[in-house]
Amino acid sequence: MSKKGKVLVAMSGGIDSSVAAMLMHEEGYEVIGLTMKTWDYSSSGGTRKSTGCCSLDDINDARQLAVDMGFHHIILDIREEFGDSIIDNFINEYLAGRTPNPCVLCNTHIKWDALLRRADQLGCEYIATGHYAQVRKENGRYIISKGLDENKDQSYVLWGLSQESLARTLFPLGGFSKPEIRKMAFDRGYEELSKKGESFEICFVPDNDYRGFLKRRVEGLEERVKDGDFVNMDGNVIGKHKGYPFYTIGQRKGLEVAFGEPRYVIKIDAKKNIVVLGTKEDMNTKEVFVRDPNFIKYKNLPSEKEALSKIRYKDSGTNSLISNTSDGRIKIEFYADVQGVAPGQSAVFYEGDDLIGGGFIDN
Repeated sequence: MSKKGKVLVAMSGGIDSSVAAMLMHEEGYEVIGLTMKTWDYSSSGGTRKSTGCCSLDDINDARQLAVDMGFHHIILDIREEFGDSIIDNFINEYLAGRTPNPCVLCNTHIKWDALLRRADQLGCEYIATGHYAQVRKENGRYIISKGLDENKDQSYVLWGLSQESLARTLFPLGGFSKPEIRKMAFDRGYEELSKKGESFEICFVPDNDYRGFLKRRVEGLEERVKDGDFVNMDGNVIGKHKGYPFYTIGQRKGLEVAFGEPRYVIKIDAKKNIVVLGTKEDMNTKEVFVRDPNFIKYKNLPSEKEALSKIRYKDSGTNSLISNTSDGRIKIEFYADVQGVAPGQSAVFYEGDDLIGGGFIDN
């Protein structure tokens, strides 16, 4: 039995989770690798080869690494649970006129839950993932902070994790940059792994065509939502669209309506099948409300607190004041205009590099 303890490492077959497993093994933990089969690529109906995770090649790569390093590897089939929870939510959010955040839901409700359940069955004290983030215990709380590599930091998608989950979570890559991780793989004799590309796509939409995915999944959708109105900020009809679920907040291209100047999607009204278009300036806002908040650094949010708030994954963040509302939501008052606020996406709050918490945009 290892003095360090026993750790269950989530292994997708990609470079990050593979190096995470290597580091845990080299640090003296008793490692068990686990690859989660979340979906069947063939069932998505896409046109491109899988580029993210979950393909047979990725599963085999994870298993081979475990064999090479001499630790156990298992495959966990969670396709049914994943489909019921993540894919159904993804579809329902678009049908409600919102922009879903499947990676946040998957981390919170699927991957961590599945990992911890299996860790308990296998007698593992810890779980580890290849996320670029850091976790520490301070003042009785487990606190997530940004990964050292600002370009790869993934703390944004981890705001929904519970204290119970974080108490058993290790992030071995948090203190390294991506180039350092690639070098680690190369130096250990895994040249091909060191060159594996990144995937910024949703795993169950590998061709990155969410519109096509919705059309294939929801029978009769196109007929149901076609011929809705484009309206301007005053509510005047200025054209016809192909169906509100096929548009996203901030979209400019693909509107197929000619104007004298660029127009952007400002708002989507699912009930009326209306898409509101406006100028770039019309996207400006300084006030956002957030539902279903979860706090990491503090047990409860003080009455109000200054924070750097991010409204999307690649957002650099904007200084703001966050406060509680009487209906249980969080109000964000930005000190400068932000653009492209999309209901359904995550808003995440930081104090320095520490993650205060986050929630879903509810405007």
